[in-house]
Amino acid sequence: MTVDVVRGRAGRRRAVGAVLTTAVLCTGAVACGGDDKADKGAGDSGKTQSRSQVAEVITAAYKKTSAAKSAKVEMTMSMPAAMDGGGDMKMSGVMGWDPTVMDVTMTGSALTEGDPDAPEKVRMLWRDNVMYMDMGAAAAKDMDGKRWMKMDLNAIAEQAGDEKMAKQMTSGLDSMNQDPAAQLAMLLESPNLKHVGPAKVDGVQTQRYKGRLSVKEMMNTNKNLDDLLSKSEREKLFKNIEKSGIKGYDTEVWVNEDDLPVRMDIDIKSPEGTMKMSQTFSDYGATAKVTAPPAGQTFDLMEMFKEIGKAGGGAGAGADSGL
Repeated sequence: MTVDVVRGRAGRRRAVGAVLTTAVLCTGAVACGGDDKADKGAGDSGKTQSRSQVAEVITAAYKKTSAAKSAKVEMTMSMPAAMDGGGDMKMSGVMGWDPTVMDVTMTGSALTEGDPDAPEKVRMLWRDNVMYMDMGAAAAKDMDGKRWMKMDLNAIAEQAGDEKMAKQMTSGLDSMNQDPAAQLAMLLESPNLKHVGPAKVDGVQTQRYKGRLSVKEMMNTNKNLDDLLSKSEREKLFKNIEKSGIKGYDTEVWVNEDDLPVRMDIDIKSPEGTMKMSQTFSDYGATAKVTAPPAGQTFDLMEMFKEIGKAGGGAGAGADSGL
């Protein structure tokens, strides 16, 4: 295989990294928030609810969302330009939880900024803890004629020969089942959770709620971390997040008359700027059947790591791919 081909594969690292970031955020430890599609002005009128009433509403929404197991989703995400992988991202498709499945299409400057080889659009499938990314026809020539890139985190950890890493990745993928239901569960732990008032989201009448979790509160409510990290490791993670300048997570949710969230937002403030994300949900219970691409049409990302390492003279080249 030529060095040019290997470089062509590595040159798409921005798109792959952006897709991974989005997938983890949408299924991981934070809710998603961002641009303002809701009529927040409607919240200026109407009687607000007590803390106990708010908890009752969010609990009911959690139960209904857990039972639904899937929904159609549209997401926008904006990361500061100063942040690695910064830019805008849009995503639409269907997402399921328990188990986690996704079939979504992503576009935006976060995929392409400063990378002429990156695809303008990426379809991402998630099934059985494996992610598949359609990198486009242009990428196929650099991937043995295969346009789908495969990333199996379990397999990568196992091949690395690190038993602890393999366990963390396996548990981590399981814990990524944090969809809207788990986000609601975490929001319930916010000490300042409150009802803002009525509001309309895309013409749908809702009630708007908001709360804030500090980094430590977020970590304490994420019970999955108990299986992944020891007490000292959790403390180290907390200190590292604090050093990054992230203070906390401002979360908002809009719940409709059927006790289902139609929108979830989060703002994360950092020294580089504020990362904003927003998800809107519809058609709860929509079919989330995801079929993996045929094996003959997929290129394993682990194989790319190996080839980049060989071309660059060692493992360091693989690490320099940015993945």
